[in-house]
Amino acid sequence: MSEEKKDGNVKDEKDVNVKGGKKDDNVKNEKKDDNSKNDKNLKQLSTELDQNIKMVTDELGTQPDIIIRHLHMFKSSKAALLYIAGMTDVNAVNLLVMSMIAEPPLSSGSEQEDSPFDCVMYRSLAVGGVRKLDSINEVLHAMLEGNSIVFLDGYKDAIAAYTCGVEKRSVEEPSTQTVVRGPKEGFTETLHINTALIRNKIKSTNLSMEYKIIGHQTRTTIALVFMKGIADDKVIEEVRRRLDLIDTDSILESGYIEEFIQDKTFTPFPLLQNSERPDAVAAGLLEGQFAIVVDGTPFVLLAPVTFVKFFQSSEDYYQRYDISTFLRIIRFFSFFASMLLPSIYIAITTFHQEMLPTQLLISIAAQREGVPFPALIEAMIMEVTFEILREAGVRMPRIIGPAISIVGALVLGQSAVQAGLVSAAMVIVVSFTAIASFVIPSVNMGTAARLIRFLLMILAGTFGVFGILAGLMMILTHLSALRSFGVPYLAPIAPLVPGNLKDVFIRVPWWAMKKRPSLYQNQAGTVRQSTPSSLTETDDEHTQKEGEQQ
Repeated sequence: MSEEKKDGNVKDEKDVNVKGGKKDDNVKNEKKDDNSKNDKNLKQLSTELDQNIKMVTDELGTQPDIIIRHLHMFKSSKAALLYIAGMTDVNAVNLLVMSMIAEPPLSSGSEQEDSPFDCVMYRSLAVGGVRKLDSINEVLHAMLEGNSIVFLDGYKDAIAAYTCGVEKRSVEEPSTQTVVRGPKEGFTETLHINTALIRNKIKSTNLSMEYKIIGHQTRTTIALVFMKGIADDKVIEEVRRRLDLIDTDSILESGYIEEFIQDKTFTPFPLLQNSERPDAVAAGLLEGQFAIVVDGTPFVLLAPVTFVKFFQSSEDYYQRYDISTFLRIIRFFSFFASMLLPSIYIAITTFHQEMLPTQLLISIAAQREGVPFPALIEAMIMEVTFEILREAGVRMPRIIGPAISIVGALVLGQSAVQAGLVSAAMVIVVSFTAIASFVIPSVNMGTAARLIRFLLMILAGTFGVFGILAGLMMILTHLSALRSFGVPYLAPIAPLVPGNLKDVFIRVPWWAMKKRPSLYQNQAGTVRQSTPSSLTETDDEHTQKEGEQQ
C-alpha cells in the first residue's frame, strides 16, 4: 500500500478502534505480526486418536451437544467423528457415517496403495466439501462453524467435512421495504442464501465476492461484494483496509460494521445504506457501489452513498417515470415537512403573528386561549409523547400494538385538547409531521429528520424564523462536508454533475439514461479522497476521456 493511502487519503477523519480512541497503523501492523507468530505456534494435533479427542473436550468441555462417535473402519482402522448437534444436517451426518464404515472404492490402479487417510479424504467421504486440518484451533473453528471432524488413529491431521445445517428462515417478503410492484423476495439471516440471491440477479463473471472473518469471539463471516471493472478500485482497496482495522470481540449485525467503517461518527445522517432487497443491492452494484453482506442479519450495507439515494425506492424503476417522479417529489416534500413544520409553527405563533391571515390568526389565538404553556413547550410535550407512542408500538407485542395507536390517537390527543393542555392546531401539526416522516423510504434518514426537528424547534422558540434559517445553514454546511468513501454527500448537486441529475428529483425514462452514474464507478485518473477538494468527473469529461482513449 502506498504512503499516500497510509496517510488516509480516503479516510483521514477516523481510524477504526473499538475503544473509541485513534489507532495507528503501526500498532495494527505490530498486532498482526503478533498474531502471525501465534499462528505459527498453534497447538498441533497428535497421532493418537484419544489424545486428539481429549484436546477437543478440554477446550470445549463435556457439553451435551458435542457428539463423539467412535468407528471401526476398513482394515480395522479406528476413527472418531465429532460434531455439534443442532449445527449440522442430520441426514448429511448419517450419510457421512455410512460412507466411513463402508468399504472404500477400489484404487485407481496406482502403483502405490493409498493410505487409509487418503482413502477416507479423497474416496470415501460422501460430502460436498472436505479440507485437511493440522492444529487444534482449526479443528475447533471448523466444529463451531457446523462442520463434522474426522480423526483417524495414527495420523496427526484431521478432516473437516461440510455438514452445516443450522435451522434457517426461508426467503420471505421484506418487512421494512415493501413495494406494490416488484420482486417480493428478501434477504435472510444466512450468508450463503443472501449471496446466492445476489448472484441470481447478476449472472456475470465480473461479480466478485471476498470473504472475511471478523470478531475474536463470534468469528462472523462477512462478504465484500462488488463488480470488477465498474466499482472504483481505490474505494474497494480502502474498504478492505477499514475492514482489516476492525478489532472487536463480536459482530452480531451489519450495524456494527457500519459504525466501524463510516467516514464520520458524529453525524445524524447515515453514511451507508442498508437494504433487505436483493434487487436494490444488485442495482447498487451495477452502478458502482459495493455491498457488505454479514452472516446473521438480513440487512446488507451499500456504499458509497449520497443524500439523494435515501429518497429513491426500488419501485421507482418498476413503474412509469412520470409516476415515479411525482412520488419522489412527495418524498422530498415530506422530509422537509417532518423536519421544519413544528418549528415554523412555533416561530410564527410566537414571534411572527403578522405573517398569518387575520382569520387564521384569530382562530389559532382562540384555540390557545386556555393553554397554559408557550408554543415551544406545547410542541415539545406533543413530540415527546408521540415518540414514546412510536417506540411503544414497536416494542409491544403485535396483538396489542394497534391498541396503543388507538389510545394515543383518541385518548391522549382528543383528551389533551379537551383538557386545555394543548391546542387543536398543535395536534394537527404534530400528526401531519409524524405521517410525513413515514413517507421517507429509508428509516435511518427518517430518524435523522426526527433528531434535527428538536434542534430546530428550540431555535425557533428562541430566535424565531432567524433561528430556523441559522439551523438550516448549519445543517447545509455539515452536509457539504460529509463524505461517503470519498464521494461528496450532496453530489450530484454539490458538486454539480449535470449528467447525473436525470435520477435525482425526477426520473427520466429508461431510454434516456444511457450511462451509469459517474460518482461511484471506476474512472481512469479519478482519485477518491476524503478532502473537500476531491471532485468527481462530469459525464462530459468522462466522454472526452473515452474519446481520447479510443
